[in-house]
Amino acid sequence: WQLVESGGGLVQPGGSLRLSCLVSGFRLEYYAVGWFRHVPGKGREGVSYMSTSGIDTIYADSVKGRFTISRDNAKNTVYLQMNSLRPEDTGVYYCAATYRDVGNLLESEYDYWGQGTQVTVSS
Repeated sequence: WQLVESGGGLVQPGGSLRLSCLVSGFRLEYYAVGWFRHVPGKGREGVSYMSTSGIDTIYADSVKGRFTISRDNAKNTVYLQMNSLRPEDTGVYYCAATYRDVGNLLESEYDYWGQGTQVTVSS
């Protein structure tokens, strides 16, 4: 199995990026997914979650109204649309998957992890 993130890069404050996470080795439709980020000096934190059905979502307070998680099971891909980016959104972003609708952003609940993609928000 493998999760591969892409779409990171350097963007100015107020800009947008769309991260993708391509899953191989298992069928994404049976897994809940999450996005996490490692922020320098703060450790890894949960950003967003989506249930297996796609109906239930969770967002960290810091990204509510700016980030949107989505999934395309036919493409075995998870997305994170990030708008109105701020310097404090800088970090390495990881996608993760779990074979349960855990309904939270606890790292220990997730079984599969990608290697991460760097997002830098700076002028």
